[in-house]
Amino acid sequence: MTPQSLQIVARPPLVNPRMVLGFSGWMDGADISTGSLGYLIEQTDARRLAQIAPDEFYIYNFPGSMEFSALFRPSVDLEDGLIRNLAEPTNIFFYDADNQLILFVGKEPNLNWHSYADCILGLAEQFACREIYFLGSFAGLVPHTREPRFSGSVSDETLKLALARYNIGLAQYSGPAGISTYLTRAAGTRGLHMLNLVAEIPAYVQGRNPRCIEAMLKRLAALLDIHVNLDDLRRQGDALEKKLDKVIEDRPELLEHIKKLEENYDKEVFDENLGDLKEWLQGQGIRLD
Repeated sequence: MTPQSLQIVARPPLVNPRMVLGFSGWMDGADISTGSLGYLIEQTDARRLAQIAPDEFYIYNFPGSMEFSALFRPSVDLEDGLIRNLAEPTNIFFYDADNQLILFVGKEPNLNWHSYADCILGLAEQFACREIYFLGSFAGLVPHTREPRFSGSVSDETLKLALARYNIGLAQYSGPAGISTYLTRAAGTRGLHMLNLVAEIPAYVQGRNPRCIEAMLKRLAALLDIHVNLDDLRRQGDALEKKLDKVIEDRPELLEHIKKLEENYDKEVFDENLGDLKEWLQGQGIRLD
């Protein structure tokens, strides 16, 4: 049975598609979650499949100061005294028939997580989708001159092999949970496979980070065995890096901080990738630091 808040608008010829999820808000640092999905939707010319009505999932009128309350209210555009646009939270599914993908971009709900999860997982079941992927990020101690670190969490043990195949570590974390964690637990109880792919990104770089979005989509494309043209992201990433390098030139204290991050990052990668070989080389008196 279709959940009341789920509105399906198309019935395309999908055969065991995979679903990819992105949410604004929590776990969307540098627009990695929503930016990755947006780029995929644009590149694949994906079409609208369904949407989740926002009514029961969001707080619009939260008591408090105007500054705090404004975080929850819909936004409006007024022009010459007329309302041109009233923007409520959107949760939209798209489909890419060529790659057999369902792509979802939404806003993490404030309320009724169980019903919200039922909309997403219910749609997955209606289209015989057995694999679900969430893309997310958090700010950490990663230099902008290196790729983000990746970690993953899964709904069941069998999916750990997919992470290991692409050198993605297993997440270690205790703290507040997001909707992706809730969905992962719920997916497992319904016999669906769900994998969360999370990037640790530079904390000192504000705004959309195309370099990190590119790195995320490279991992996803490998996991899904699909081709995604990343040329536009690469150009945008090069332009951003040039801007950052200019800023850093005038701030020697920041440059020193980034060099330290680079050293720590490279040492960690070196230790992980060499493993036993590193120990053998050191046993032969060959220094690696």
